[in-house]
Amino acid sequence: MRVVKKKRKKKPVILLTLLFVVVLAVSVTLVRFPMFKIDASAAVLMDVKTGKVYYEHNASAALPPASMSKMMTELLVLKNVNEGHNSWDEPVTASRYAAQVTGAKIGLRSGETLPLRTMFEAMVIHSANDAAIALAEHIGGNEEAFVEQMNAMADHIGLSSHSVFANATGLSSADLQAFKSASSDGETEMTAKDLAKMARYLIRTYPEILKTTEKTDLYIPEKQLTLHTTNSMLPGEAFSYSGNDGFKTGYTQRAGYCFTGTTERNGKRFIAVVMGASNTGKRFEDAAKMFNYGFDNNGGTGMGRWLNRAALTIR
Repeated sequence: MRVVKKKRKKKPVILLTLLFVVVLAVSVTLVRFPMFKIDASAAVLMDVKTGKVYYEHNASAALPPASMSKMMTELLVLKNVNEGHNSWDEPVTASRYAAQVTGAKIGLRSGETLPLRTMFEAMVIHSANDAAIALAEHIGGNEEAFVEQMNAMADHIGLSSHSVFANATGLSSADLQAFKSASSDGETEMTAKDLAKMARYLIRTYPEILKTTEKTDLYIPEKQLTLHTTNSMLPGEAFSYSGNDGFKTGYTQRAGYCFTGTTERNGKRFIAVVMGASNTGKRFEDAAKMFNYGFDNNGGTGMGRWLNRAALTIR
């Protein structure tokens, strides 16, 4: 009796399964290991709406953030104004410490007074250290007490224990030793991921901050002075990036060149953090790489998005 063998029909199924595995593997690789390199000390890309991290490099390491730590000073000012403890038009007076501090400044004189809003916008747009110290002393009584509020707020919004604030400006302690009223003990350190979390909290809680961070210039009539932005990704600037409307730069010799930026396109907003870049332009170039990756893979037309879709449709 002849035994008739049935034809096997498993090969097409096996081939489709293998194709699915290969496409899925390539897709996951592109998402986890994007085809670009960040040379900075640390970096992170975060979705503002969900908090999801799409890219990270050394993002949990505690590093000096320089003036990016002023975002916490901004947050406390906004909190106090919104809760009615302070008003935008109230006068803020500069102390000797504020007037003589190093770095970017308005050029305040000891005893000089400007409206709180002007001090705030000078700090946000031009990263003015004298304005940041004047605001910290005005709200906290002195910088040391204000720093306690900074660290308490860090705990409140869920920043990690690796992020610690030592002063209101992000300057190194060596820059502040000469001032008796300065908070000069220890160094401010933050992680790239915590910086992204802090920027996300600021944007989601006080979205009006973007009306200030999007400005390229601030005119101060009391001093007949115009201060220019430090964010070179804003429209018309050297590293202009479509949709960018903030957020905060930073530089000290210890920290290197740093940048926290935010960009929105078609309702999708990302935050990119770069810490310890080698020069001023590189921080913006690295941020642009991350923004490109985020938009291409989450709402754009990049290959990573195409592969994700293909992996889901193959059965």
